[in-house]
Amino acid sequence: MLDRAAEPRDIRALRTLEGDVGSAVDAALERGGGLLRLAPCWVPRSFLHPGRRLKLDPRDLYAFGLSRGGIDERWFGSTTEAANEDRVHDEGLSYVVDGAHRFTLRDAVAARGETLIGPSLWQTYGRWPVYSKFFDNMGPIPLHMHQDAYHAGLVGQEGKPEGYYFPPQHNAVDNAFPHTFFGLVPGTTKADVRAALARWEEGDNGILDLSAAYRLRPGSGWLVGPGILHAPGSLCTYEPQWGSDVFGMYQNLCEGRAVPRDLLVKDVAPARADDLDHLVEQLDWESNVDPNFKRNHYLEPVPVSDTRAKGYADRWVVYGRVKGKQWFTARELTVDPGCRCTITEPGATSLIVVQGRGAVNNLPVRSPAMIGFHELTEDEVFVSHTAARAGVTYENLSATEPLVILRYFGPEEDPDAPDVGGTLQ
Repeated sequence: MLDRAAEPRDIRALRTLEGDVGSAVDAALERGGGLLRLAPCWVPRSFLHPGRRLKLDPRDLYAFGLSRGGIDERWFGSTTEAANEDRVHDEGLSYVVDGAHRFTLRDAVAARGETLIGPSLWQTYGRWPVYSKFFDNMGPIPLHMHQDAYHAGLVGQEGKPEGYYFPPQHNAVDNAFPHTFFGLVPGTTKADVRAALARWEEGDNGILDLSAAYRLRPGSGWLVGPGILHAPGSLCTYEPQWGSDVFGMYQNLCEGRAVPRDLLVKDVAPARADDLDHLVEQLDWESNVDPNFKRNHYLEPVPVSDTRAKGYADRWVVYGRVKGKQWFTARELTVDPGCRCTITEPGATSLIVVQGRGAVNNLPVRSPAMIGFHELTEDEVFVSHTAARAGVTYENLSATEPLVILRYFGPEEDPDAPDVGGTLQ
């Protein structure tokens, strides 16, 4: 039996492998029953205020340095780099941990793409095209949008739809503003938005006056396509999304803090940075002024099947299509104390344990109470496509506490998932 007491607990003790890591991936999959253990991936945002619900040790909130801002995000199963100024070279990239060494999940997928993400995703995208995160702030963030494929492509980037789910385990407190502004009030004109952008240096540009806020509730979620304005509220959010970090901030003052105009045009060609008409045209106008916005974007959990009598419940928590395409889905699995289940997953998945302890294909997993910036954990796992399709066994090893796991899947991988409008049964 492997002597787990001798395993490294600090990522700094690991040797980093680079380049062709194929043999290392094979060995890790063999030892992990088709699964890869991932280390926590922390990301700061200089313009936001951390919400302190990521289980990160409070002493490490500014581990990247005060000038980089506080850590308010943890990324899961990411092969996408964070688009932060002054970033460290591997910021946003998840690392696989196996014994005394580590390597990026991006390198692992490059080496064993079909095994890890399946032939369809590998042949179509040549990479793991999605990721998820915990997004955690004390208050709201500025009204912004993520460019669509066309507008992001003008600067060599990819567009980004995203989904939200508010896990109860990370939302014992609501923090300062548990409401999110979405879209634009019907009747708003493009001239209204253009005028707000023109007032950037004149104090509050008033763009929130053109939007509407919705109260957020733990255990629910939203699906948000590219080009839709939104100002996320203060609930800790599980956020599956496309593998891109493009955005444009359209609000210039948030909770008294100035938003640099650079963040409005971060992903705009320099020649168009002062073209207000271009900035307005980036918006999906029809979706923003939709009078039925909530009906078309709000999500309630939907059971995958009726399995409560068997000691577990699997529910879709993020689902639906954006412009006719299923970009990603996410599920929440709850296994009762002392129970186990085997699920044939739709495809490769990255999972995070948010409550309890147990095992996944006999690999120990548990949700920690607190995590140091450099500490390794047992709460995050990448399930290879091969293992997913063979069936993954989840076991709750606690006699008293549920085992709760969040996991997300790639584009068009979950064909039985409902469309927006599904309801809790």
